[in-house]
Amino acid sequence: MAVVRDLRVLLRFGNFRRLLAVRLLSQGADGVYQVGLATYVVFSPEKQTSPAAIASAMAILLLPYSLVGPFAGVLLDRWRRRQVFVYGNLLRALMAAVTALLMVAHVPDWLFYVSALCVTAVNRFVLAGLSAALPRVVDAERLVMANSLSPTAGTLAATAGGGLAFVVRLAGADSDAAVVLLGAALYLCAALASLRLSVALLGPERALVRPRLARAVRGTARGLVAGARHLAAPERRAAARALAAVTLMRFCYGALTVTVLMLCRYAWTSDSDRGLALLGLAVGVSGAGFFAAAVVTPSAVGLLGPLRWIVVCAACAAVLVPVLGLTFAQGPVLVAAFVLGLVTQAAKIATDTVVQSTVDDAFRGRIFSLYDVLFNMAFVGAAGVAALMLPPDGRSVLLVVTVALVYGAVALAMTRFDRR
Repeated sequence: MAVVRDLRVLLRFGNFRRLLAVRLLSQGADGVYQVGLATYVVFSPEKQTSPAAIASAMAILLLPYSLVGPFAGVLLDRWRRRQVFVYGNLLRALMAAVTALLMVAHVPDWLFYVSALCVTAVNRFVLAGLSAALPRVVDAERLVMANSLSPTAGTLAATAGGGLAFVVRLAGADSDAAVVLLGAALYLCAALASLRLSVALLGPERALVRPRLARAVRGTARGLVAGARHLAAPERRAAARALAAVTLMRFCYGALTVTVLMLCRYAWTSDSDRGLALLGLAVGVSGAGFFAAAVVTPSAVGLLGPLRWIVVCAACAAVLVPVLGLTFAQGPVLVAAFVLGLVTQAAKIATDTVVQSTVDDAFRGRIFSLYDVLFNMAFVGAAGVAALMLPPDGRSVLLVVTVALVYGAVALAMTRFDRR
């Protein structure tokens, strides 16, 4: 009820409502487009999906966040944010339509991937701009509330968009291209919704003096290096160890995600539509684990402390992954998906707490940028490793055992550090 009340207060600000509409449409389109992309790569009847193809799709979805993310602010401080929303969403609508055309035309895979990469790269600028624009549409008293509710609403919109894409695809859409075109239409709606905001409203102020672009980019890179050095100091070893632990756990989650994708596609059914439905169920179960982590972690961290809670999460995964995963059966693997969603998100929340409490405020933004890069690169790297180890049907005892050993090593290393 408190969330509803807070949102009702924020919606009294007309420009906040307009900016929120842009966010909801934009991130809803992201959810539709990403599911359309994934189902084309994994579940198209005419395509023989391989782990390598899945790894390529994951790289497209995540590499722009890793490589472009830290530098997005450098350019955003030079462009009108409202224009970023208008032209960024128009460009994504156009490129998404091109992606749909390439799907129908059955062009070489590399050309399809280039088109998809353009869409996801622009997304980083739009999301960063939405966050940067919030202080321009609410007062200072309600800024924290807006920073809490607005991204959450965007995540829910992306989830709803993904669900809509699954429904459209399973309801009998002729092709994945139709789903991607739906995403393109939503991107266009986001661009049109941006026109309701005045050009100068969202900033940045033109009067500000900014360094040259090359100097600003170099400064950002030096800032990331300085953040890494700050993290390496002896008094911040807890934050460094927690970041290393959560990066390895994210790697494990990524490798097992590819495994589940292949099981849904080939091992559990020969029908691509049923496989897609199973994937949707697995995603939903893992998402429920993420939600459960948000519920239980505050109490667990208060009782055990963040480092010991990471140990518990990694140890549980080390035990349950082989017990449930080596069956390669639907029921146990879906239970494992819930457990992995819970422990991965719980470890991330605990790591956020450690970083926020031990890192100096002046370095906190740079550390979280570095954190973002590590988190996404671990997922992409895991997909690449899985591509090398997985057979076509996804049943790899070696991969499951390797992931369990990594979880066990994380639990052991964090236990030894906590004792010291």
